[in-house]
Amino acid sequence: MVRVRRIRVAGLLVAAAAAASLGHELTASSPPAAADFLRSAHGSARQDRRAALPTTVWPADGQAAVQLGHSPVQAGPNQHTAAIASLAKVMTAYLVLRDHPLHHGLDGPTITLAGADVADTDRRREQRESVVSVAAGEQLTERQALQALLLPSANNIAAVLARWDAGSIRRFVSRMNAAAQSLGMTHTRYTDPSGYDDTTVSTASDQVLIVDRAMRVPAFASIVSTPSVALPVAGFVRNTDALLGHDGFVGVKTGSDDAAGGCFAFRAIRRIDGKRTTITGVVLGQPGDDQIEAGLETAAALVDRLTGRTLGAPGV
Repeated sequence: MVRVRRIRVAGLLVAAAAAASLGHELTASSPPAAADFLRSAHGSARQDRRAALPTTVWPADGQAAVQLGHSPVQAGPNQHTAAIASLAKVMTAYLVLRDHPLHHGLDGPTITLAGADVADTDRRREQRESVVSVAAGEQLTERQALQALLLPSANNIAAVLARWDAGSIRRFVSRMNAAAQSLGMTHTRYTDPSGYDDTTVSTASDQVLIVDRAMRVPAFASIVSTPSVALPVAGFVRNTDALLGHDGFVGVKTGSDDAAGGCFAFRAIRRIDGKRTTITGVVLGQPGDDQIEAGLETAAALVDRLTGRTLGAPGV
C-alpha cells in the first residue's frame, strides 16, 4: 500500500465560512494573508460572483480544481487538456451505475467472463497495465466488477464492463463522450474506458464535475470508500487510495502513468470555521518517482491549505 508522508507545515487559518445565501462560499473576513480567499457577493447584482482562491492554495506543478460544498468549481492556474489515466474510470463506473442502478444491499446482475476476457487480461498484463486476475467462466456481480474497477483500478474490468453495458467498447466510449458533453465537460475527450490511452484527456476542472456527479450515486460513493474486498479469482484486493479514512478523506480515485503523472480525484469532509464542509477536487500531472503517492500528497496538502491547517508554499 502506498504510504503517504505526513506534511507538517505551521501556518495561519486561511478560511472563514460565510453564513450567507451562497452557503458554502467564504467571506473576506479571513486573515490578511488570505484576504482574497473568497468574497461573498452581498450587495452585488450578480449573486454568483466570487473571487478566486489565492495562488498559495494551488500546487506548484500540474493542475488542480476544487468545489466547496455546492458552490461553483474553482480552477487553479495552468488548466489544459491532459491525459488523466485511471480517473477515466470514474465516468465508466458512473455510466454503468446509471444504466444498471445498484440499490442498497443488492449486488446487481451477474457478469460471466469468457476466454476472450482472459486473453485480453493476459495481453494487458504483458503491457504492464493494471489488471486483476480472471478465469473463463468466472462470475462477477455488478458490484464486484465495479469494486475491481475502482479499488485496484483494473483496466481489464473496465473493458468487461464497457462491453457488458453497451455491447462494444466503441459504443461505450461514445456514451462516455455524450455524458461528458451533457455535464458541461467541454475540454474532455474519452477514447477508452480505462484511461490507459494517452488520448483520453480532460482538465482538472472538468473532472470535478464528473466526480461530484458520481458521488451523488450512493453505490459509487460506497464502493470508493471501501478499503479492500475479496474477489472470486483475484482474491483480496486493496484500494489504491491510501488517504481513505484519514483526515476526512472518503474517496475517490487515483490515476498514474508516464503521460498523466500522478492524478487523484478526491472528496474530503472537513470543518471550515466550525462548519462541516465537503471538499471535492482533482489534481493532475503531479511529478514524482511514485506517481500515485505524488497525487495523494498533493491533494492532502491542498485540502490542508483550504481548511486552514497551513498557509505553506504551493506544492509543499
